[in-house]
Amino acid sequence: MTRVLSKCPVCDGELTVTRMHCDICDITIDGRFSTGIFAGLTHEQLDFIETFVRCEGKMNRMEEELALSYPTLRNRLHEIIRAMGYEPGREEIPDVSDEKRRSVLEGLDAGTISAEEAMRLLHGEE
Repeated sequence: MTRVLSKCPVCDGELTVTRMHCDICDITIDGRFSTGIFAGLTHEQLDFIETFVRCEGKMNRMEEELALSYPTLRNRLHEIIRAMGYEPGREEIPDVSDEKRRSVLEGLDAGTISAEEAMRLLHGEE
């Protein structure tokens, strides 16, 4: 089945879904329906999100499954965050190095530290 378009192919304006149809009972519903935040993502971005959910957000599992490095995965995730209209916030945790952040997240993933401990460490508390 073809994905719902979110942008007009002529003028790049936002499209609104106005008709939906059920192939089982043959009912058609007319109205104005939101396409949702994921409608503007590419197939590759949606595949990435599907893998992210399947791997429970664990980047080390994604590294294995997609055969990509952690920085590449993180960059792709940031691209998706931006495509959804958000800005990934490096400024939220300014004093934590990328190496320490990764170490904390790996510890959380491995179960060697609790979520509370990870939050404390990521906020710069020793």
